Parts: sequence; C-alpha cells; structure tokens
Amino acid sequence: MDSKPAPLQESARITMDIVEIQRILPHRFPFLLIDRVIELDRKQRIVAIKNVTVNEPFFQGHFPGYPIMPGVLIIEAMAQAGAVLLLLEVPDRESKLVVFTGIDGAKFRRPVVPGDQVRIEVSVINWRSRIGQMAGIATVDGKKVCEATLSCMLVPKSS
Repeated sequence: MDSKPAPLQESARITMDIVEIQRILPHRFPFLLIDRVIELDRKQRIVAIKNVTVNEPFFQGHFPGYPIMPGVLIIEAMAQAGAVLLLLEVPDRESKLVVFTGIDGAKFRRPVVPGDQVRIEVSVINWRSRIGQMAGIATVDGKKVCEATLSCMLVPKSS
C-alpha cells in the first residue's frame, strides 16, 4: 500500500481530522497536542483545536488538586499547528521535520483546565525555504489564554 499523502487542494479553506494531522506531523500521544484543524489558508494561517481532558498525563503532577495545562504545552500546541501549515508546502515532507527554534513575547493570560477547548490560531509572519516565524494566539471561549511569536527551522530527519 502506498503511504504517500494525497495531494491537497488549493482551495481557500481546508479542515483536517486527527488521522490527517498524523499524516503530516510525526508527533504521537501523549505529545500530539492538536486534535483537529478547523480552518487553513494555505501559506498564511491555520486554526486548530485542542480538547483538554482530565486524562492528560501532565495533570497528574501539574498540579494535584488544581489541574492547569502547562503554558509550555500551549506554546507547543501552537508550534505543532504552525508545523502542519508549513509542512503542507514541503514536497518531500516525509523526510523533513519542523523544529522549534525560539519564542518571543510569550504571555499567559489565564489558566487552561480540564474541559476547556483551546482554539489555536497561527499566522505566518515570514517563511523562507528553511526558516520561519509565526504569530500564535490561543483562546478558550473567546478569551485569550496565551500569545507568542514562534520561530522554526526545516531540517532533514536523521535515519
């Protein structure tokens, strides 16, 4: 069976379920932090959803009796959404990774707790052949929980 991803349409809006996301990202449970893509404007912007459940392994220790999603994982969810957006434009993406290289201006506005649905919006600021910069905003119920500017680099997967 051929495991090559199907070509994506050039339509203005694309959505993806978890199976389609896993065809693009190498991340897997417990570190795959986006569940669905609800909007995608090729080369420009992506909106993804993370459904936060009490079963998340990090809640065992962060914090017992007062579960809060670690801010660094909200940033990682933004980076993963941005990686989906950028990897769609890489013809040989099976042999590449998008690695996170920097965070600027990160601000955490309110806690994310079990039962929340985090809406992650990432927009491309700059993308060249190997490096990129993106602006990310995460919201819950229309209220901003986190924002940051993320930098990344496209690198070959080692064999």
